[in-house]
Amino acid sequence: MKKLDPEVIDYYNEEVVKMIAEKYGYNLMDALREFVFSKTHEMLEDEDCGLTLYGAGAILEIWEAEKITGDPCNSIYIRGE
Repeated sequence: MKKLDPEVIDYYNEEVVKMIAEKYGYNLMDALREFVFSKTHEMLEDEDCGLTLYGAGAILEIWEAEKITGDPCNSIYIRGE
């Protein structure tokens, strides 16, 4: 696994965590915890997965697909629909 550049991860952490907090009413620390300990974040950290092709909004949708179905690969972005 080739780890993504920390500055890129920090960007996504900041943007996606803000969106999670706003949409779901979490405080920032809880939103960060939810995101960082997700399969979506694990995939984001792996440069070979290519999730950086997507913006923060798409990453949020992938995370939401994971929360609903248990698998981020159920996202329309990853399935390619």
